[in-house]
This record gives sequence, structure tokens and C-alpha cells, in this order.
Amino acid sequence: MDNTTGLRENKKLRTRRRLAATALELFLERGFDAVSVADVAAAAEVSKPTLFRYFPSKEDLVLDRFADHQDEAARIVRERPPGQGPVGAVHAHFLAALDRRDPITGLCDHPDVLAFQRLLYSTASLESRIALYSAREVELLAAVLEAESTPSLTARLAALHLVTVRQELGRENWRRIDAGRSADEAYPAAVADADGAFAMLADGLDRALPIRTA
Repeated sequence: MDNTTGLRENKKLRTRRRLAATALELFLERGFDAVSVADVAAAAEVSKPTLFRYFPSKEDLVLDRFADHQDEAARIVRERPPGQGPVGAVHAHFLAALDRRDPITGLCDHPDVLAFQRLLYSTASLESRIALYSAREVELLAAVLEAESTPSLTARLAALHLVTVRQELGRENWRRIDAGRSADEAYPAAVADADGAFAMLADGLDRALPIRTA
């Protein structure tokens, strides 16, 4: 990549981040449904066509950050150490994320994170759009499992279960925080839920999925 191309890509990234930040500020202030794409474009001082070149839908202005996590489960399983099954790998990663209060686990009481999650879980169109991101996450994880000689149907079912468990644990953790508990107060219950949920998966999936040997 030459300097000109690098500068152009950096400019696009800055514009993308500025558009997303402007949109989120407006959505949090007025509510998602009360803000139009035209409102966001005007506030960011760009045209609507320019905005749509960066974000194909209004919902993507909020959910674009989820794209960074779509390959996370696949990467965790692909890079797991020898002797560990896929369920154990995802379980261990989730526990580590809980320990550092990663927002993706729902166990984060930072005001900005809480405001974002309230917007997300109170807006029907955003929740519906998340399904598209989840489907891609399942697809990527299933591909990793299939590459390890897991039958196609088994890989898809396992990926669906693993992705769903992570999402539902995150939602439950957010409910605790939204009800007024601090992240530290909710941490023991979050760990217990994670241990229980992944144990249920391990009882079935670990007998059907490969253990990495090298």
C-alpha cells in the first residue's frame, strides 16, 4: 500500500467513525425512531448518498461495531490450544472477558455502555438487524468446525448453540446491570451462569466435536 492509498483509507476510517459517533449521539438524545438518516447526514455535514456509502442502513450506524466481533468465536475455536474442545475454548474466553468486564459480555456498568445497550434492547429494528450479524457469526464458526472434519450439520448446530449461549449470557448480564447492580456485584452470578450454560453444551457437543491434537 502506497502513502496515498494509506492516507485515503485512514480518511475513510475517520469519516466512518465520525458518522457512527454522530448518529449514536443523536439516537441516545432523541431516540432511534425519532432520528432520520437525513438528520444524521446533516449533523455530520455529509450528503445522504455519502452516508449510505459507508452504512447501508440506519441500523448499521449503531451496529457496525458488532462487525468487529463477528469472527471472534471462529477465531477462538481455530486458535484454541491442543487438548481443548471448542466448547471449552469459548467458555474460557468468555470467563476471561467477564473478568475484565468486557462490554460484549453485558457485564459492564460504564454509563456510555449502559446507554448504548438500553438503546439496543429497546429498539425492535436494531434487535432484528442483530440477527444478520449473528447469522454471519454462526456461518464463520461453522466453517472452522467443518475444516476440522466435523460433519456439516453438526458444525452448524454446534455453532448456533455456541453463538446463542454467548448472546443470551450477555443479555442476562445486562439485565442485572440495568436493574441497578454494579458489575462487581453481578460478577459471581455471571460466572455461575456461564459455567452452567457451557457445562450443558459440553455434555452434548464435546462428544460430537473434535478435540485439537496439534
